[in-house]
Amino acid sequence: MLNDMSRAEVVKARELIDYQEESVVSRTILETETGTVTLFAFAEGQGLSEHTAPFDALVHLLDGEAEVIISGQSLRVREGELVIMPANKPHALKAETKFKMLLTMLRSQ
Repeated sequence: MLNDMSRAEVVKARELIDYQEESVVSRTILETETGTVTLFAFAEGQGLSEHTAPFDALVHLLDGEAEVIISGQSLRVREGELVIMPANKPHALKAETKFKMLLTMLRSQ
């Protein structure tokens, strides 16, 4: 985790995680009962195979370019752009170039 949540802190998200050749790296920033915030760094050509999640998610690309496929629809996402991935819809990600993203998962009650 980034900190113990007892103090305010300013950080540069892209600097909290590094690329590794031929790998996907992740780092949990925040985890609560209502959701998680996780940083990911994908090497070029790496990805996550199609899967579903029971929660809505927001992907924010911090660097690079990715293909995000949601329910068969391919979306090209670039640095600074956001994608909402609805709960229970199949989705996958692939690094068109190496990229970093911030994933926010929101749990419903």
